[in-house]
Amino acid sequence: MRFLHTSDWHLGRSFHRVSLLDAQAAFLDRLVATVREFAVDAVLVAGDVYDRAVPPLAAVELFDRAIHRLADAGVPTVMISGNHDSARRLGVGAGLIERAGIHLRTDPAGCSTPVLLADADGEVAFYGLPYLEPALVRDEFKTAKAGHEQVLSAAMERVRADLAARQPGTRSVVLAHAFVAGGEPSESERDITVGGVAAVPAGVFDGVDYVALGHLHGSQTLTERVRYSGSPLAYSFSETTHRKSMWLVDLAPDGAVSAERIDCPVPRALARVRGRLDDLLEDPALERHEEAWVEATLTDPVRPDDAMARLAARFPHTLSLVFEPDRAPEDPLASYARRLQGRTDQEIAEDFVAHVRGGSGPDEHERTVLRGAFDDVRVEEALTLDHARVRTAVTGAGQEAGR
Repeated sequence: MRFLHTSDWHLGRSFHRVSLLDAQAAFLDRLVATVREFAVDAVLVAGDVYDRAVPPLAAVELFDRAIHRLADAGVPTVMISGNHDSARRLGVGAGLIERAGIHLRTDPAGCSTPVLLADADGEVAFYGLPYLEPALVRDEFKTAKAGHEQVLSAAMERVRADLAARQPGTRSVVLAHAFVAGGEPSESERDITVGGVAAVPAGVFDGVDYVALGHLHGSQTLTERVRYSGSPLAYSFSETTHRKSMWLVDLAPDGAVSAERIDCPVPRALARVRGRLDDLLEDPALERHEEAWVEATLTDPVRPDDAMARLAARFPHTLSLVFEPDRAPEDPLASYARRLQGRTDQEIAEDFVAHVRGGSGPDEHERTVLRGAFDDVRVEEALTLDHARVRTAVTGAGQEAGR
């Protein structure tokens, strides 16, 4: 069986205030063309279909057109909700559109009920594990701890139990939206470290033939059977070096996997440039970036006047301007920033405890208390953010109706 593994469409997302709807439409054109050109048997979307819980109407229309085109092509599609999606909203009408071959898996309770697709060699069971927020699904999976590894392990136990009850030789594919150990993150993924541990081990998914992962935006192969497709477009300048693609996967009769990358359309190249303003404006080596979307980091000791306007004269698509003045190593501001770079909130808090105690850091119990406090704050922030988005969407709809 041949399937196309994609994820993280983030329909409705902008890039530094530049709309990407046209670029997302071009990607979906490429996806449908790939389905037809390579005789794809199924399309997989491993979460974050939308960029927000209440997506703009234009994004919903883009999604609607895409699933109609896939249904018209007669190609089954399996989708799960990600941490950016509202699982309940994405799942509205799932039972109805399933009749057209579009299979939405947004309810954690249904993770062990597969989509069964058959080819000449028998059935393939596709299990959809929507994004599992530990604090919200702990009761469903009856885990002792509310952590990502615990809830994903419990979900996979259900998957393996269902698979064991099926015809011997049934091939299996799992879709999941998670941060798996060994994956390389970028700056554009929303944090999903609630539960205390940022990443779950790839071994959680043992026992199935292929794992189609979503969440991380770079295409990555963790093992031959566990892969991230990555996002089809760059959503931050940290993705400047990414090659955006989809995985075209062939699943052999014995469960062996072979995969190749299908490139996605690139709306505009990305570039990160760094240096003093005058150097950036004069360096001939930067000519190749003049038509790219640019993030410029200025290292001038003093912030230059009219920096953005002067940059835009050479790089008209400059979207981000960062000021990081060169500082001597003994400068307290430089050393403080260096100490914080790459450290988590938990690590910074533990350092603070050690500082105020004169060198003695927190013990295991205190680390657990700190971790629980950060988890509670993250969950509350996530829920507050989704509620705020709903209020904003409802207010905007009311204002539009009033016009």
